[in-house]
Amino acid sequence: MTHALTEKPRQSLRGLWNMSFGFFGIQIGFVLQNSNMSRIFQTVGASLDDLPALWVAAPLTGLIVQPIVGHLSDKTWNRFGRRRPYFMTGALLAALALFLMPFAPAFAAPLVFAAGLLWLLDASLNIAMEPFRAFVGDMLDRSQHATGYAVQTAFIGAGAVFAAIFPWLLGHLGVSNVAPAGEIPDTVRWSFWAGGIALFAAIGWTVLTTREYSPEEMAAFEAERATAVAQPVSALAEKNYGSALVWLALGAGIALIVAPLGLEKEIYLLGALLATYGVLSAIAISLAKRGRSANMLSTIVGDFAGMPATMKRLALVQFFSWSALFVMWIYSGPIVSQYFYSSADPTTAAYNEGANWWNLIYTVQNGVAAVAALLLLPKLSKRLGKARTHMLCLLAGALGFLGYFFLRDPNLLILCEILRGVAWASILAMPYAILASSLPQAKLGIYMGLFNIFVVLPQLLVATVMGSIMNALFPGDPIWTMLFGAAVWTIAAFAMLRVRDAG
Repeated sequence: MTHALTEKPRQSLRGLWNMSFGFFGIQIGFVLQNSNMSRIFQTVGASLDDLPALWVAAPLTGLIVQPIVGHLSDKTWNRFGRRRPYFMTGALLAALALFLMPFAPAFAAPLVFAAGLLWLLDASLNIAMEPFRAFVGDMLDRSQHATGYAVQTAFIGAGAVFAAIFPWLLGHLGVSNVAPAGEIPDTVRWSFWAGGIALFAAIGWTVLTTREYSPEEMAAFEAERATAVAQPVSALAEKNYGSALVWLALGAGIALIVAPLGLEKEIYLLGALLATYGVLSAIAISLAKRGRSANMLSTIVGDFAGMPATMKRLALVQFFSWSALFVMWIYSGPIVSQYFYSSADPTTAAYNEGANWWNLIYTVQNGVAAVAALLLLPKLSKRLGKARTHMLCLLAGALGFLGYFFLRDPNLLILCEILRGVAWASILAMPYAILASSLPQAKLGIYMGLFNIFVVLPQLLVATVMGSIMNALFPGDPIWTMLFGAAVWTIAAFAMLRVRDAG
């Protein structure tokens, strides 16, 4: 009886399936967003140069939402559970956004309406997703962490396949893939509506089939870690205000150079965010110095400053990894249409044929990721270790980006997507498997939320800066973003040399 109270029982394959199935629905929402929003924005009047600024909603909402939801879910317990209330809240709001998105052209300001729905969709997906990352740590013993994240990654890949192939499949079944100027094709409309239903059903399955451990059970499971929880906030009281002033000055400096250098106006947002963090950091330090550490702001800032060493090293890898991914999501569709199908006009059949081909080969990437997560990564990590496996997979993905830059036969892009799919699987599984045993389990939600800052921060940086870079160096020539993707994934791969596998 004592053993049962102090050690989490091993989960069966059915248990692993149930606790991760919701990610199938979450990823449907993300892929419908990632593979179609550039198309929708261009349809309702956005230019190619406008896309990075419009996409800023995705990383900004993640940057704000994930640490807050992580902190709150660590402290939540009611009759619905600890993480499950957030699953269902996110599912309801995301399904609503998916349902409304196809109606954007009918509103007086369709581009504004579409951008607003992107904010709602991404915030809702983050509300549901962030607790799912912590859910694996809640429910599984350390010996099953790697397996749990592998199953989660497999469902991510499966959900992505469903979402990416659906518009292409509808087109082959006779649903119209071309619409008049300013209207969204029926293939996209029906994909969003079906995706909303699938998302809600998948998350609902996890909520209904998985029982969370009670606070008393969690305390017994993690009793040996209880003393570690308060340390980061306590250390915050010993800090001076120098770092906060540096962030404030950096943000102000960036804002001041926008006009003189003729940079894109969205860079003001980057400066504002850095300055805001400086102000919030100063407030958090002040509260901690006055003994008022039991507040969300001080907790988040303190935990951010006191990240474990392994988490800091992996954060650098995540930063470069997700910089390339965001470039891929924004530009791959337009690149396929413009360079492989010779059309940059979203009203033409050639453009939409290219867009659907991108959706199809993106399906290949995610299908490969699902298979690699369960079959390839475990074998490689057993032979090479998790850190070296991740390094190898990132280098393979860099070759996939290079293929887009040098090839011109659209059929050969399938090989590029296989390589990028292997890297995608590793990005979703290996860093979390390495990190799991080094995080305080009682604060798993907040640490996962903070770790995901290094997923969304590079996306925000790309969204604010990439437009200025492309306009200055390669106006109307987005193919160069693929070379950028190859370079940053190579940097991320070699940054893994500083990371050791967690025990």
